[in-house]
Amino acid sequence: MTTQRAQQWGLTPPLTVVLPTDKELAANDALIAELKKQNNFESHEDTERRKKVLQLIQSATIEFVRQVCRRQKLSQHVIDNAGGKIFTFGSFRLGVFGPGSDIDTLVVGPRNVSRDDFFSLFPSVLESLAPANAIEELTSVPDAHVPIIKMELCGISIDLIYTRLMLAEVPKNQTLNDMNLLIGLTETDLRCLNGTRVTDEILQLVPQQKPFRTALRAIKLWAKRRAIYANIIGFPGGVAWAMLVARVCQLYPKATGSVIVGKFFNIIGRWQWPTPILLKAIETGPRSDQRIYPSDKFHKMPIITPAYPSMCSTHNITESTKEIIKREVVRGGEIADKIWHSKSGWKDLFTRHTFFTQGYKYYLSIIAASRSKEAQQIWSGRVESKVRFLVMALDDNQSIILAHPFNKGFDRVHECKSEEEVDKVLKGSLEFQAKGTKTETTDLKNDAKHGAAAQDGGDNINIPSVTEEVEQNGVEHHMIFTTTYYVGIEISTDQTKRLDISWPIKDFSLKCTDWRAPDSHVNKYDENINSIQVVTTRNFDLPDDVFEPGEARPTRPVKTKTVTKQPLKKRGFEEANLEGQTQTAAKRQSNGNGR
Repeated sequence: MTTQRAQQWGLTPPLTVVLPTDKELAANDALIAELKKQNNFESHEDTERRKKVLQLIQSATIEFVRQVCRRQKLSQHVIDNAGGKIFTFGSFRLGVFGPGSDIDTLVVGPRNVSRDDFFSLFPSVLESLAPANAIEELTSVPDAHVPIIKMELCGISIDLIYTRLMLAEVPKNQTLNDMNLLIGLTETDLRCLNGTRVTDEILQLVPQQKPFRTALRAIKLWAKRRAIYANIIGFPGGVAWAMLVARVCQLYPKATGSVIVGKFFNIIGRWQWPTPILLKAIETGPRSDQRIYPSDKFHKMPIITPAYPSMCSTHNITESTKEIIKREVVRGGEIADKIWHSKSGWKDLFTRHTFFTQGYKYYLSIIAASRSKEAQQIWSGRVESKVRFLVMALDDNQSIILAHPFNKGFDRVHECKSEEEVDKVLKGSLEFQAKGTKTETTDLKNDAKHGAAAQDGGDNINIPSVTEEVEQNGVEHHMIFTTTYYVGIEISTDQTKRLDISWPIKDFSLKCTDWRAPDSHVNKYDENINSIQVVTTRNFDLPDDVFEPGEARPTRPVKTKTVTKQPLKKRGFEEANLEGQTQTAAKRQSNGNGR
């Protein structure tokens, strides 16, 4: 008698195909209940509203394509059959969206409808079909790495991107899984198609979508709470976390979502990096320009997308962020073990990070500033795109064990009455934070131009001109917009190592300010508009607005006078050579408005 071989998902056979036990099913129910308590699911009514919004965008897509065809004086037959279709990707397509989540949407048109047509005509077509005042905060960034239109439509955040296929018609049943559709497309077109193709492949490569979605909701919430969710800064983004969960699902095809979460920490915690995570074998395809870059072999934690052309989704991970992820996975595994032994609950897995409260004694505060909101949207994005380079340089310093970047920036608005006050703000003072404004984090603000500039450094984005109002009612007046990024520093206890981080900071500043479009000799950085400063901050001098209500902030240690004879005095972090940029935080900061 022959035994039936279990179906294989992915590159290796499953580790087990045992059906869930009653205990595992109960744990899954408890996990879902906790996710609901954490407000991870939205109401049925809100989901239905999303569906209606997508129907509206689909109708606008067909009408938009028809109008372009009419302008081109094409025949009525062509106009009637040109079509046009939308595809979703990201959290909505994966089925793990929650209250306030945006909908990533790809608009696909036939070959005669260009991206220029999309940016010039689509917004007005959508507005003509939408209810009155349904569109708010529409922002177009046509020169971004992935050109995008961001808006609020009927109260739902929408990210729209566009591509055309080399087809005369895009019917309602059009799919994107045929890799031959990629022939003849530009690099920008490929980037736009990539999100949908990768998301669809992930869903096809998991054994069961329901447990996958439950587990992914839990892992995404855990990663966000632990501040290790941010592709630009150097942590996995949403797609990478989804692929990690999908790989564990392939190994346990019959498991519940709760079991997948527990196994996730076990499998990923023991993974032998830099062995790549793959959901299937890498495919070759019809395009002759698929390239393998020499730098690919230096990726720390490669997680490879399954759709052709495959690429590493985690190339931004540094040695420090890799170590931080590994530590958090170990911690998560310990909590998961306690949950399965009934010594803890799922809520303990989702406790907030301690980056500011217990994380580090010393921090670097990276302050990007501009004299207009519009300029700051792009400049702050560029600085964010370079933070990982500073972390990589600090990783090479033997006196530093770990350089931990926080996964979001803090946006603040300041009102100054003199250039002296402006200078204080540029160096980190919150004394002049504008009344009536509150600090916002970059993830919650979700600004389109900031996000576009963070993707590629803003090299291709045009900088708006600045006309600053320097006088108001006869009084000197300056509005300064800042975004601050924090990097926690873990210092070696080896007192023989000299701490000098002047070169990494100088090199980082140069990377930010050497701002040129490809094939251009013109530097877009203007010191009269933009500024970048890096200053040190002790944990007890961190501003109030980085802490949540009720969190215990670090306190200044009480010094005791002792007379000891030491052969070698260790250099404090505040003594590190920053070429005049380092200042005592207590002198520099005066806390402004909280969030």
